[in-house]
Amino acid sequence: MPNYNYKGRNTNGEASNGTIEASSSSDAASHLINIGITPITITEEVAHQEDVLQQLNALLAKKTPDDNELIMFSRQMATLLKAGISILPTLKGLQSHMTHVGMRTAIEEISTDIEAGRSLSGSMQKQPHIFSPLFISMINVGENTGQLDTAFQHIYKYMEIDKETKDQVKAALRYPSFVVVAMLIAVTVINIFVIPTFAKVFAGFGSELPWATKLLLAASDFSVNYWHYLLLAFISAIMAVRTYIKTDKGRYQWDKIKTQLPLIGNIINRATLARFSRAFSMAFRAGVPISQTLVIVSKAVDNSYIEQRILEMRDGLEHGESLTQTAIASNLFTPLVLQMISVGENTGSVDTMLDEVATFYEREVEYDTKKLSSAIEPIMITVIGIMVLILALGVFLPMWDLGGAAMGN
Repeated sequence: MPNYNYKGRNTNGEASNGTIEASSSSDAASHLINIGITPITITEEVAHQEDVLQQLNALLAKKTPDDNELIMFSRQMATLLKAGISILPTLKGLQSHMTHVGMRTAIEEISTDIEAGRSLSGSMQKQPHIFSPLFISMINVGENTGQLDTAFQHIYKYMEIDKETKDQVKAALRYPSFVVVAMLIAVTVINIFVIPTFAKVFAGFGSELPWATKLLLAASDFSVNYWHYLLLAFISAIMAVRTYIKTDKGRYQWDKIKTQLPLIGNIINRATLARFSRAFSMAFRAGVPISQTLVIVSKAVDNSYIEQRILEMRDGLEHGESLTQTAIASNLFTPLVLQMISVGENTGSVDTMLDEVATFYEREVEYDTKKLSSAIEPIMITVIGIMVLILALGVFLPMWDLGGAAMGN
């Protein structure tokens, strides 16, 4: 039955209010009169029902948009602002075209802030899950120099190149990841389903089994008898690693390991340095102070290990060292790149030289990703060949021994 909130007076004329459960308001009034309360108002208490759609929209609004959304937004802003349309009509016009709920909500809030007199960059600072520090700094510079359309143009060009580099790295990692997963699945199926079938056959031989067969049988028995413990340990290990990586120390260690992995470590390292060089060049050309540029760009590289090295470069600059000296001390760059930075610093064209550095690293990443498959294939073939050899020896050696004994008899 529903609840009713009431206000009334008791037999002494004193005010009385509360909640009563009844089938209807008339039944509630009758019950109140019976207990000596004269009702003045009786209102049904409306049960609070959460709007599921509203909750879903709130969750989607908190989700960070992908690069394509931000690239499209930046490109359209650059085009419309260059055409002479003011900021507020531009934002309101783009709001209805945003497919991402978070972007649409953010643009709506930014428009409201601008109507209240806040700057565009200041409004974007209230949306840190949408706009990065680098993005906001570029917009701030564009506002202060009166070149907001140019700032958006630099941003979307940077993001397009950055996205292409990240896609190349993902493509490079996709093939080895697929092969490793396929190998793990194959080993699991063989251990749990294939080897036990042969074990029944080997049990009837009544002779000493070869080492390869013993190894396969031992591994299979362990997998079959303790698979639930293995599964639990596997899941626990994944959760423990993910939890550790979410900590500052864990993320730093993992980001450092990623840059040192065989074959793919160089690709990740060069792709990260390409992002650094491109972002640094863009911010420096826009007039952002070099110390502030290093702080902003350190967040843009998305690697805490390299971020720490970049911040150390900033510390060196603040102690009076040159950009070239701090770059050498960071141990991040190749001698060729260091020479290019030195030339840029001596000629006053650091932004141009870093653009060249970014292009150099991007070409290296593209070249390395193309040759990665050819580098990994021999390793994978060797590993698979060893697995097949052990399996073949374990399965067929006892049969050969039995066949030889039968022929000898």
